[in-house]
Amino acid sequence: MATILFEDIVFGPIKSRRLGISLGVNLAPRHGKVCNFDCIYCECGFNKDGKKDNRVPQREDVAAALEDKLKSYIGDKIDTITFSGNGEPTIHPHFPEIIDDTIRLRDIYAPQAKISVLTNGSRIGHNGVRDALLKIENAIIKIDSAIDKTARLIDRPLYPYSVFEVMKELTPFKGRFVLQTMFLRGEFEGDIIDNTTQQELDAWNNIVAKIEPREIMIYTIDRETPAENLQKVSVEEMERIAAPLKKRGIKVSISG
Repeated sequence: MATILFEDIVFGPIKSRRLGISLGVNLAPRHGKVCNFDCIYCECGFNKDGKKDNRVPQREDVAAALEDKLKSYIGDKIDTITFSGNGEPTIHPHFPEIIDDTIRLRDIYAPQAKISVLTNGSRIGHNGVRDALLKIENAIIKIDSAIDKTARLIDRPLYPYSVFEVMKELTPFKGRFVLQTMFLRGEFEGDIIDNTTQQELDAWNNIVAKIEPREIMIYTIDRETPAENLQKVSVEEMERIAAPLKKRGIKVSISG
């Protein structure tokens, strides 16, 4: 199993499959992983394999690293400043303040850039986190299955996860957020996993209609995963999944 950890607070820019030229920001430890999910497809590995460093960066260090990178970067314009890295960014204790710092620095050095946060949605019900995500251009919130059992098998949340609760907490985001879903098949610890069955897709389409995302990003496995017996879903199949949504006028991007 290969594990990819981002060893800088600010990394890149890199060419993102979904976001263009992306400058990454890692609010998790630089040499470990901290997340309240333990996804079977996470490129950073399982949580148990990433505990040698649990120190998150200080707010001041994040701002300094971001300003230094923005000031010194020479190249194509940056399309987005993206919070991702070695775990869930919104669990950082100063996430709302860091977003404020990022907006200020973006406006000075890269006013054309959008700010994106890749989040599992676990903290969107917290006032500070919700308000911070509503300030930025791309709150990219994932729901990998509309069925609790499947979502728990894929994402392995470390708390009592409920798709219904996530849907309720998404109410302020209607028409403003990006929904992200990973489609995959496979087996893990004796459980068969497939979020492309008709039952899964019917449930997923149903919640899409209720939560009203501004845009949907669907994708599949691109790198080696910590769980070994997982398979990609083809671009052609994802096109079929997306077709009914596109007919309804919903913007859907596909990454294979």
